[in-house]
Amino acid sequence: MAEANSQFPRSLEGVRESLGQQSGSNRALLLMAPLLAFELLVFVVPFFILLRISFAEESSDLVYAEGTWTLEAYSSVLTSDLLWSIVGFSFLLGVVVTILSVLIGLFYAYAIWRSTGLVKSLLLFSVVLPLLTTLVIRTYAFNPLLAPSGTLNELLLSLGLISSPIQFVPGTVGVVVGQLYIVLPYAVLAIYSVLATMDWHVVEAARDLGASRPRSVLEVVVPQAMPGIIVAAVISFAWSVGAYAAPDLLSGNITFAMQVEGLMLSDMRYPLAAAFSVVMLLLMLVSIAIMFTLLNRLGGEFELA
Repeated sequence: MAEANSQFPRSLEGVRESLGQQSGSNRALLLMAPLLAFELLVFVVPFFILLRISFAEESSDLVYAEGTWTLEAYSSVLTSDLLWSIVGFSFLLGVVVTILSVLIGLFYAYAIWRSTGLVKSLLLFSVVLPLLTTLVIRTYAFNPLLAPSGTLNELLLSLGLISSPIQFVPGTVGVVVGQLYIVLPYAVLAIYSVLATMDWHVVEAARDLGASRPRSVLEVVVPQAMPGIIVAAVISFAWSVGAYAAPDLLSGNITFAMQVEGLMLSDMRYPLAAAFSVVMLLLMLVSIAIMFTLLNRLGGEFELA
């Protein structure tokens, strides 16, 4: 009987702990409710609307025939050489810009991390400054800079490095430079946010053990900065594959976003545009998953949660 009385407070304490954990989880759900509602209304619901439109038939009177179901739009996407060429160019642009942004962003973030005082403030300010300017304005500024009669060609001609102007804009070089300028600040900040938490003494220890400066960076800094590199790569790739402003202002090529805009606003072919968007989204998700796998194998661990 005495043992039963002694166990009763323990069981009561356990009940209180479980109730406290449940109330804590309920409070967490209440705090997350506005964010979950926002995600649902802004992202999930529009996606399912887009998915539904992609299965509808085209209509001459409306943008699509409501209440109809067909795979015709997906068949058109999968059998169209033009659309697949646009997919190829969009992904090529994404890969090139991503590689450049990660490499440049890593060097620039490393420079910020190792600098101090006024130099560090200036380097950080130079990264944030472009973000304070409208996207279209700072992209369009490359036209007078890279045009055949622009500043860069005039400088190269005056130095005697070229005999005739080079057409960077409109062209692939122009769109790569413009898109790189758009995504680079985000890549730098993502990598620097991870480097700022690193202990420099670990790098010094590697050098004391005989590692050269390049080897200490590659084998110590890069693996530790891998979470930031992954974030920078995903942002750069996703933004560049779906880029609109830089290709439209600086290139004569048509990207995925430009083609979807033309299908919806000019041709009024909503089912085809929706199906093309869904296919591109699936391809991007597969590409990002492959990117996660490859970068994680190079070093560092990155958790999605």
